[in-house]
Amino acid sequence: MKKLVTFIAIIFLSVSVFAQTQWKVDPFHSSLNFNISHSGISIVNGKFLDYSGTLTTNGEALTNASFNFEVDIASINTNVEDRDNHLRSADFFDAEKYPKMTFKSTKILATGKPNSYLLYGELTIKNVTKDVIFNVHYGGTVKNQQGEKLGMKAETTINRFDYNIDYDPTAAGIGKEVNIVVHLQFAKQ
Repeated sequence: MKKLVTFIAIIFLSVSVFAQTQWKVDPFHSSLNFNISHSGISIVNGKFLDYSGTLTTNGEALTNASFNFEVDIASINTNVEDRDNHLRSADFFDAEKYPKMTFKSTKILATGKPNSYLLYGELTIKNVTKDVIFNVHYGGTVKNQQGEKLGMKAETTINRFDYNIDYDPTAAGIGKEVNIVVHLQFAKQ
């Protein structure tokens, strides 16, 4: 009897492992963007060019999905070289000391609206980890000659001061809130 219970447990664990689908971010069809207020009258846009990410799904759509991302801070790009170098400096991200930004999901919940989810996770910048919630729109999946792809858009707003990015502490010139908009396409592994 003990062998039968052990056998059933092994089969159950094997089936649940095989039911998971692994995805890897496709950097050619994804973008990691941000924008922030400048002088209270305009918006500066930027992006990170070098990042990697994985997604594990278990079942349909994004139910029970988990995400892991790593971003190379030195890849920041606002299309102004002097500004980008300043953002990499100790005044902002201190990319030499803190070269990576990471995100690890903790849970995802359907909102009740079609293809809409709340993605909870931990965002780490400059060795400071804070809980964040992304609003996610699931774009679906498609199969073609390159394999199976999954698409989504995720948005959130963070306070840069929470991560010790405190240059211009009055936020008179550079806003404190950073809007993050991520367009992602994943390739099934």
